[in-house]
Amino acid sequence: MKMRIQIFFILSLFSSISFASVQDFCVADPKGPQNPSGYSCKNPDQVTENDFAFSGLGKAGNTSNVIKAAVTPAFAPAFAGLNGLDVSLARLDLAGGGVIPLHTHPGASEVLVVIQGTICAGFISSANKVYLKTLSRGDSMVFPQGLLHFQLNSGKGPALAFVAFGSSSPGLQILPFALFANDLPSELVEATTFLSDEEVKKLKGVLGGTN
Repeated sequence: MKMRIQIFFILSLFSSISFASVQDFCVADPKGPQNPSGYSCKNPDQVTENDFAFSGLGKAGNTSNVIKAAVTPAFAPAFAGLNGLDVSLARLDLAGGGVIPLHTHPGASEVLVVIQGTICAGFISSANKVYLKTLSRGDSMVFPQGLLHFQLNSGKGPALAFVAFGSSSPGLQILPFALFANDLPSELVEATTFLSDEEVKKLKGVLGGTN
């Protein structure tokens, strides 16, 4: 009996220590270092209710650009309260013909819900199988972590969607910009994409690449 009481006491002690070490939240401190798991924590005494609210998604983004689309992110540290909570979101505005080009989020899966218009969305699996769907108002689609995917306004008017991610910092790499918006030598782009010199230079001219 005495042994059982001792064991119960030890287990209770470890349980108390475990719960005591768990933080309710870790509001991002933009002045502190960033690591793969997020930003360092803001001093709890300096945290306010404003850290847990974000008002940047109510205004349409500027779609006067080459892709005719805008992404308004609500990620850490701009939305500081998301830090460490494995969740974030963004607003997508697509003018007529607008597109979010093929891209990937290395740090999170994504769920999209259409609020206005019609969006053709899809992703490509690691087996190169294409999953394509035309979405209307109220429809949703999920894009698995790390896979190439896109959204295209296939309707006649503007389109609006919101997306949610399973990370406060999902990361982003846009394929056309990765290939044609930097100084990767054109001959290497041509060799690795099977595009002609003329095509590569044209795309670099559009997206701002050099070499």
